[in-house]
Amino acid sequence: MKPVKTTIANLIMEYFKKHPKQDLEHGPVVDWVEEQYLKLYGKKPRDTWRGIRRLYQEGFLIKVRKGIYRYDPDMVQHRELYEFPPEVKEEIFKRDGYKCVVCNRGIKDGVELCADHILPKDKGGTNTIDNGQTLCTEHNLLKKNYSQTEAGKRYFIKLYEQAIRQGDKRMIEFCEQVFDVYNKHHVNSHMARPTRRIKDA
Repeated sequence: MKPVKTTIANLIMEYFKKHPKQDLEHGPVVDWVEEQYLKLYGKKPRDTWRGIRRLYQEGFLIKVRKGIYRYDPDMVQHRELYEFPPEVKEEIFKRDGYKCVVCNRGIKDGVELCADHILPKDKGGTNTIDNGQTLCTEHNLLKKNYSQTEAGKRYFIKLYEQAIRQGDKRMIEFCEQVFDVYNKHHVNSHMARPTRRIKDA
């Protein structure tokens, strides 16, 4: 099995775990991570400070104030139960060719990859390979905002069903094009799109 690559996020968390429950400025963290990454791969990492912010957004770090973050092991203990085990995460990456399933970029393109739950854990999703997909950090962060797009998809499903009942071909075509966009960008793929179409008269 191919070894898991040491990522920017791994190095950031390594630094914070060495300084638990301490308020740390992001500057020294960035400097240390860049130094370690340079030793490992012969180049500087991209957007390390964004990686710190992402770990805060995902619940692994506490933002004390602007530019100051803290790692509290007690706080993240429950959060880490929701992560894929390392061996499962690696199998997901391997299956997807070590590329984001949305933009097809991978480590060779200088982007960091994440193993994402297709069906979120809080909605019954499991930590199994078939419920995982590879996303770059950009598309993984975008998915955090999908609760709004999920509400939108539900609205269009209702609109679509109403259009079918009323025989409104124009609205049916409009809704189907919206569903095509959802599918193209892998947004809310856990919600099945309607397949029923109005029959031509």
